[in-house]
Amino acid sequence: MSNAAAPWAQAPHLLHEFEFFLVVDFEATCEKDKRIYPQEIIEFPSVLVDGATGRIQSAFRRYVRPKYHPVLTPFCRDLTGIRQEDVDGGVDLGEALWLHDRWLQAATAGARKGGSLAVVTWGDWDCRTMLESECVFKGIEKPAYFDRWVYLRVPFQAVLGGGGRVNLQEAVRAAGLQWEGRLHCGLDDARNTARLLVEIMRRGAKIAITGSLAPPPIQDKEEEQQPHTRKCGGAAGACYCGVASRGGVVAMPGPMQGRCYWGCGNWTPNMGAVCPYFLWTN
Repeated sequence: MSNAAAPWAQAPHLLHEFEFFLVVDFEATCEKDKRIYPQEIIEFPSVLVDGATGRIQSAFRRYVRPKYHPVLTPFCRDLTGIRQEDVDGGVDLGEALWLHDRWLQAATAGARKGGSLAVVTWGDWDCRTMLESECVFKGIEKPAYFDRWVYLRVPFQAVLGGGGRVNLQEAVRAAGLQWEGRLHCGLDDARNTARLLVEIMRRGAKIAITGSLAPPPIQDKEEEQQPHTRKCGGAAGACYCGVASRGGVVAMPGPMQGRCYWGCGNWTPNMGAVCPYFLWTN
């Protein structure tokens, strides 16, 4: 990408409120046709995009050592390209977050004071589900900038259309770009997401925060009596499929046993969840 100002920099109506975009795409422990609990991040990649030029300014990656399922499944290794020795030599999630924050501070050291930053992901799963649930589960404090993000599928669909089932690789190609690198390599996915972000902005999309972990509004007593209220407390909203989410209680022995959650409303025993919606209720 050129160091020259991007097309939107000359058009006031296309200017964005963010000086930097931080594109992330986590990879996590997984198994074919089965859910791993607890799922843990094993690759922590991040790409910093200059909002004024569209240039990838810096990139970060750390492999993360899983605690509860330390041996990667063959399916996980084949899907992500991550080797067992990569995670064996990795850091824990808390250290990865600390190293990432130090990298980000250094990479933005020359920015104007008060310059704003937005985290960007292709889906809501990275920040709403994966990072948040693992930090809560392990009692890890994470930087506040991960609590709000741009769900890039939203501006992509506004500019280029396409249904909710379009995956990242299909989206990149639909934007007229060539896929670069390996699919499901977290860093390659983040780089391609960054390129897609820049192309969407070039086509006139206004980039804004679409998701956050802000607490839901306090409900009054009448609202608490609405349907979909379970004994665990809290009211079910819609999952990402657009249907009422499904409540459940963790039955597996361990520190999370007995905790209640909302998950994908289209979950079935054979296929599992259709979408990655997940929210603790207590």
